[in-house]
Amino acid sequence: MSNRRTLLLTLIAALIVLVGLAPLIASTGYDVGGAHNALAQAGPSATPEDPAWLSFVAARTALEEKINDDLTWVKSWQFEESEWEGGIDDCATLPEGQEPRNVYFGWTFIITTLDGRQYEVRTSFNNKLITICDKVTNTAKPTDNDNVDTGDLPNPVTGSAVSGSFEVGGQVTGLFPNTQTAMKSAKMKWVKMQLHMGQGGAGLVAEAHGAGFKILFSVIGDKSQVMDSGYQDSFAQYVGGLAADGADAIEIWNEMNIDREWPAGQINGANYVPLLAKAYNAIKSANSSTIVISGALAPTGYFGAAGCTDQGCNDDVYYQQMASAGAGQYADCIGVHYNEGIVSPTRSSGDPRDNYPTRYFGSMLNRAIGPFGGKQACFTELGYLSPEGYGALPGSFAWAGDTSIAEQAAWLAEAAVQSASGGKVRLMIVFNVDFTVWGSDPQAGYAIIRADGTCPACDSLANVLQ
Repeated sequence: MSNRRTLLLTLIAALIVLVGLAPLIASTGYDVGGAHNALAQAGPSATPEDPAWLSFVAARTALEEKINDDLTWVKSWQFEESEWEGGIDDCATLPEGQEPRNVYFGWTFIITTLDGRQYEVRTSFNNKLITICDKVTNTAKPTDNDNVDTGDLPNPVTGSAVSGSFEVGGQVTGLFPNTQTAMKSAKMKWVKMQLHMGQGGAGLVAEAHGAGFKILFSVIGDKSQVMDSGYQDSFAQYVGGLAADGADAIEIWNEMNIDREWPAGQINGANYVPLLAKAYNAIKSANSSTIVISGALAPTGYFGAAGCTDQGCNDDVYYQQMASAGAGQYADCIGVHYNEGIVSPTRSSGDPRDNYPTRYFGSMLNRAIGPFGGKQACFTELGYLSPEGYGALPGSFAWAGDTSIAEQAAWLAEAAVQSASGGKVRLMIVFNVDFTVWGSDPQAGYAIIRADGTCPACDSLANVLQ
């Protein structure tokens, strides 16, 4: 073993001793639209000790100073642990008289700006030494699992472009009279319901259309069978039938970057694409106007610097894996979840927990669609949790304890304005309209119909959607 390799292992061991397990927990993800994600036991966690994140922040700050540009939002960032044969400085032209530094191990970051410029930045493991390369010399890729088999993907059915302007809808338990009244007063055009493969959808389509709403089905199935090609064919046939029944949009699976929704050891964006491709072609063959939405991911940095483990993947890594495997050609828009906000969607800093990207509307949006080269997003869940009117939140959701109903109403309206004005969002589904469950998974706290039957968010949304 080389002396440099010995030094690398010593440095990594020292980091583990210094920070324990904390660096592995960046931000938990969760799904409040159904069964709760087990990763959310402690709620979204702070990430100030994650060495990869700290080094990225240092690299980004140095690059901002060098190019005199604000990189709060970037199109993408990729990273890997590196050994540089010539040292950290061998990619840069040094000022006359400056000696190259004898640092041979650290992080290599590839940062792509929103306008497509790409830079390579290197940092030592303690992020104290930073080099901005003269050009990109490294094709760093996010860590992924090895169990990937995309097979031969079919050619996408043509005539699939998303048409129409930005619209808003809500996820509901049913189209009850008071639910419809609230949605119409909020100027909502869409209703979302989740189906498990095999459930009938024709009656729900007719009910939604009869009430004047377009309908989005989020469709899930049996995770123990989802990697089987024959099961994928059956799933595609089922969603094709929903399209033939008149479904206006269909989301293909849900939060498949965690092992609650996808088999452990098989979680990789490339493993999802064959299912998406088959479903897309079945849907478009049955009804070319049905919008196909890729399954939204659990927003999370839980899996730390590795990006992926057998139990799941950070959403940014998984989105990049999807894009690299060709998912963009089988989706009209990219599914996104955002439901951990406790500040206005107009802000990009100031969250009291930390500044991890999933905390903020803008960085969560760019994190999701950045790898897909101009694809629009469809927020299939976007909500703000407020305990007002219900009492104390359970410990795993205590992060939202100070959010008021008035803030929920204002921030949903602001999110709609941000979505409409930015041109990056086709659809925003509010999570949720009428849920009443209050317990370990406090779904009622996200509902815009509050405990007293009022709907302040209906008024705020109507004011910006007229």
